[in-house]
Amino acid sequence: MVVDTLSLTLGAVSDPTRRSILERLAEGPAAVRDLVARFDLTQQAISKHVAVLVRARLVRKQQRGRLCYCALDAQPLAELAEWTDAYRAHWEARYQKLDALLDELQSAPTPAKKKTR
Repeated sequence: MVVDTLSLTLGAVSDPTRRSILERLAEGPAAVRDLVARFDLTQQAISKHVAVLVRARLVRKQQRGRLCYCALDAQPLAELAEWTDAYRAHWEARYQKLDALLDELQSAPTPAKKKTR
């Protein structure tokens, strides 16, 4: 089965709680219980969010004794950024053409109005 990593990444970051978890993990690894305390969610809710992030390969989990630690793996985010950069270049070129056209229209003389009786 082929896994579409881009779709997994987009799906994982589509949720604001998961994005917040990633932001927290960008500061360094954290125990799941610390994430529970920080986000004021149940252990089960955080575990489900972490499972989605693990499936998308954005987070690595490691068991240390009774605690489970999570760490960020930013590689899928780098791949997402690379994919979006291609579209950014396309749209920036389109916006530059639009800006040039608007500048041209603004600098063109306006036709004189005809007087009506």
